[in-house]
Amino acid sequence: MAKGIEILKQPYPYYYKGFNFVIVAGIIFIMSLLFNYLFEPFVVYRPEHKVAYFWISMIHSLNAFMVVLIILFINNNMVDEDRWTVVKEMVLIGFMLFMIGVCQFLVRDLIYDNPDNWSLGYLLEELRNTFLVGILFVIILVPLNYLRLAKGHLMTAQSINTQSLLGQTSEKTSLIPIITQQKSDDFELEANRFLFAKADGNYLEIFLENGGTAARLIKRMTLKELEQQLEPFPNFFKTHRSYLVNLQKVVHVKGNAQGYLLQIKHAVEEVPVSRGMIPKFERQYLD
Repeated sequence: MAKGIEILKQPYPYYYKGFNFVIVAGIIFIMSLLFNYLFEPFVVYRPEHKVAYFWISMIHSLNAFMVVLIILFINNNMVDEDRWTVVKEMVLIGFMLFMIGVCQFLVRDLIYDNPDNWSLGYLLEELRNTFLVGILFVIILVPLNYLRLAKGHLMTAQSINTQSLLGQTSEKTSLIPIITQQKSDDFELEANRFLFAKADGNYLEIFLENGGTAARLIKRMTLKELEQQLEPFPNFFKTHRSYLVNLQKVVHVKGNAQGYLLQIKHAVEEVPVSRGMIPKFERQYLD
């Protein structure tokens, strides 16, 4: 039970941003149309059809396309993709299938000549049929997309590691005055020792190179405040809502379906790169 809950809380790539949500809706439309028209997976009683079966399949597929398009468009304006998890993905897919089933029920009067079109039985039937087909599509598409993302990030990470080794440069020693929320806590940051910073509410954990280990400072300030003060220094890069790293201290980049994980010199913890920061990270790290 505990293992199952842990899996549900695992990070999951949110891949509906940008033009992707239109592509996803389009794939669902094409697969739904071909599947329903060619295989007729459910009982087809043609005497009650008001239009040809092809147009019935088309209407059902357009229903699915529009529902997915609208839900993803709304969700994209609210979602925090850095906090997207397996359970949130499952809830989103389940909600889309439910709404598709409801819409399929609402158009029955347009395509079927049946006095019981508005019955509870047909509502449940449309929901059942939608979930059966939807789950089949999920079983096929989700693993394929997950593997595609993982393979793409893995290959790019390998390329990044190769190029970064060839282009690695040493960082100049400099002291950067940092202002915190408490004046007595202000300090000077040694640029060549800075590894990464991790946000923890209104506090910040700052990890510094200390011989062969990583020393930790805790300061009362936000990650945004530190980022603003380090803006003139291009090697300091915000990879995630909670992390700011010194790109000169990255020793290895790992790729997975979520994006990248950075191994920092002397640090035990791996630093994630959020999906939204991947293009900028690739450009800046290899610059």
